[in-house]
Amino acid sequence: MKKGMKKSTKNTLELIIMYAIIAVMFVVIFYPLVWAFGLSLNPTSSMFGASMIPSEPTLEHYRWLFFDERSNYLLWYRNSIVVALATSFFATLIVSLTAYAFSRYRFRGRKNGLYAMLLLQMFPVLMAMVALYILLNTVGLLDSLVGLTLIYIGGAVPMNAFLVKGYFDTIPRELDESARIDGAGHFRVLFQIMLPLAKPILSIVALFNFMTPFMDFILPRIILRSPENFTLALGLFNFVNDQFANNFTRFAAGAILIAVPIATVFLLLQRYLIGGLTAGATKG
Repeated sequence: MKKGMKKSTKNTLELIIMYAIIAVMFVVIFYPLVWAFGLSLNPTSSMFGASMIPSEPTLEHYRWLFFDERSNYLLWYRNSIVVALATSFFATLIVSLTAYAFSRYRFRGRKNGLYAMLLLQMFPVLMAMVALYILLNTVGLLDSLVGLTLIYIGGAVPMNAFLVKGYFDTIPRELDESARIDGAGHFRVLFQIMLPLAKPILSIVALFNFMTPFMDFILPRIILRSPENFTLALGLFNFVNDQFANNFTRFAAGAILIAVPIATVFLLLQRYLIGGLTAGATKG
């Protein structure tokens, strides 16, 4: 009897602790979002005179972003979406080809190549900034969305290829052999068998690479110079810089709208994401 009561008390205590942790994480995640949304509805431009729940909410800042002739927000939005779509598509394609080669082929230097992909992730991106700047300047792609996209794609390959390779290793090789008996080549095996079965991990790769151009500031800051080539992160920086007199409320409105394309892609891929989040851990 006492043993059962102790067990019940222990389970209740564990449940309380679990809910307490969830509540803390909920506050940590959503409090800044609520503040940003409330800030975007404040009629003032200063952060210090604003409140989380404005007494006189207004959509003026959103209207200014979309309709004011002085605003380049829609141009920055278009640039970010173009870079994000190109990065997501080509990075996922190249990662798939690379992972398939490492998973299904046996060649000299294969193991060292896998270690090299992991080793590349141990060095911060800032170490390569000078080299990337010189490289893009040499090939004439500095201050170019093409150059920025190529850097994003190249940076996405090593770690993602390692993860996708681990997922490919879990797919039985018998499927490959059966397809080759029917006359299928490597590309047909990849595109008709491997990729459909690997949708969960590929969805994760596509989503993360789609998000990067919207979130990254340092790389566009170094590569891009012309305002018409700015991405959203770099363009919104001007709202809290001296150009727009530290307009934090417009910055908040622009930042809130960044979530729209990311949430859209997330909803389109959600059926595959749960499986993909736990995939790719197998090392071969």
